[in-house]
Amino acid sequence: MPSRTIPGRTGHPRPLRLLGDPVLAAPCREVTSFDGELSRLIEDMFATMYAARGVGLAANQIGVPLRVFVYDCPDDEDRRHLGHLVNPHLAGTDGPVIRGPEGCLSLPGIEAGTPRHDEAVVEGVDRTGAPVRVTGTGFFARCLQHECDHLEGGLYVDRLTGLRRRRALRAAARAPWAKEAAGAC
Repeated sequence: MPSRTIPGRTGHPRPLRLLGDPVLAAPCREVTSFDGELSRLIEDMFATMYAARGVGLAANQIGVPLRVFVYDCPDDEDRRHLGHLVNPHLAGTDGPVIRGPEGCLSLPGIEAGTPRHDEAVVEGVDRTGAPVRVTGTGFFARCLQHECDHLEGGLYVDRLTGLRRRRALRAAARAPWAKEAAGAC
């Protein structure tokens, strides 16, 4: 059986940016250099995502305002999807809009029912600049949409309204990490 490199094996976990950090609220820049520095960033992102027990991570969540995200996420049939996208854009969504549980490594411990399309297509390139098209359904589609939102300066709580939004933001304000996040801004 051929040996496969485990993403993040050579990376180093970096500190996560939390709700309130300005880097999370600004759109990310396009990647223009496909070099060793980009590969190291992707490895660090995988290492950070795994250390935090997440299923996806955008570069701005570790303070790097570039259009890159990584994922290791199951779909609703429990098929594993593993990869990264550079300069991704949401090429399309389809299917019913489903309100499902969603959390975020930048709002640890807080989850809310968030509306997302049940199908998503994201296009971008890999770390070498080769074109990539990723299609997801169910939970994986939710992950793809979530990470694309990050790269535009959005968080899942921005998609919430009314009582759901107030509850999520109140929980964030009371969270043990809230004072740390406020001090970082």
